[in-house]
Amino acid sequence: MPIITDDVTIREILAQVRRIAVIGLSPDPSRPSYGVAKGMMDAGYEIIPVNPNADRILGLQTFADLKYVTDTINMVTVFRDPRHVPSIVELCMEKGVRNLWLQEGVVHHEAAREAAEHGIHVIMDRCMYKEYMRLLG
Repeated sequence: MPIITDDVTIREILAQVRRIAVIGLSPDPSRPSYGVAKGMMDAGYEIIPVNPNADRILGLQTFADLKYVTDTINMVTVFRDPRHVPSIVELCMEKGVRNLWLQEGVVHHEAAREAAEHGIHVIMDRCMYKEYMRLLG
């Protein structure tokens, strides 16, 4: 399964997912991760904040690591340095996450390829909120 770049598939994924774990979600409203998560929340998506340095973000309980999230996750979105992507992919495979979104500037071809080979839909180096607004907003 290749890395997803076509609008039809991205639109389908955004229309199907409801629960999004946001890894690296900042409590700082000036940070891109906060704006994207808030925008997706306002659009009706359920956000699961993942950040070891905050208890609550956007009024929601924050998890220190993806491994502690027990609820079903439809998508994992990553706002972390690309060097963290391989371990995130491992957790996605363990948890049976079907969709992985690597935000703008988060590029790790090897880990993305491994995720795709394990049946995970991977979108890389794109802003989820911008794509949502362009395709569904």
